[in-house]
Amino acid sequence: MARILITSGPTRQYLDPVRYLTNGSSGRMGAALAAAAVEAGHEVVVVSGPVQTVYPPEAKVVSVLTTDQMLEAACEHFEDCDGAIGAAAPCDYQPRQIALQKISKSGQPYLLELIETPDVIATLGQRKRADQWVVGFALETEDRHFRAIVKLERKHCDLMISNGPEAIDADTNQVEVLDRQGTVLERLAGSKTEVAKAIFTTIETRLIRP
Repeated sequence: MARILITSGPTRQYLDPVRYLTNGSSGRMGAALAAAAVEAGHEVVVVSGPVQTVYPPEAKVVSVLTTDQMLEAACEHFEDCDGAIGAAAPCDYQPRQIALQKISKSGQPYLLELIETPDVIATLGQRKRADQWVVGFALETEDRHFRAIVKLERKHCDLMISNGPEAIDADTNQVEVLDRQGTVLERLAGSKTEVAKAIFTTIETRLIRP
């Protein structure tokens, strides 16, 4: 039995006390992967952004809001895990400054300066021990295969799952599973439950029980 960390859902980066940047990630893929791992007899920790999706009751769920919080929780729990699956869609950018009060209309354009947030999966990939593994997700709108390979190398992942924007807040998904060399191991399509089971079978075969 392995202990597996799964990041899931979106994060929020606040502009002021009531407004924030986010995306449409539903957490369904993370929940489906958690269910597949639990069904296979593994212990699961889910670090999740705010979603309506229900995770398996057997999984430990750690709720977070921001990308910094997701990074902190993921790093903390990864220490005691055999591997991690980065199915979350954390915000890549955050405001340089957060207004302390609600931003009011002024009749003028409001200029927003954004800076990059930390990369959760890249951090785990850099920190992983020799006996740990990391699986990433690459959601791209163009040059998907090439960009997935770049992320595979940059984030120090053992497998990369490539998909597109049609996966956001959807019940289905189409993915490619890439190994460390960038070779496409599988092309999968179907419900997120079906795709998650197939992805997890590959993870078990190649990373958990090689």
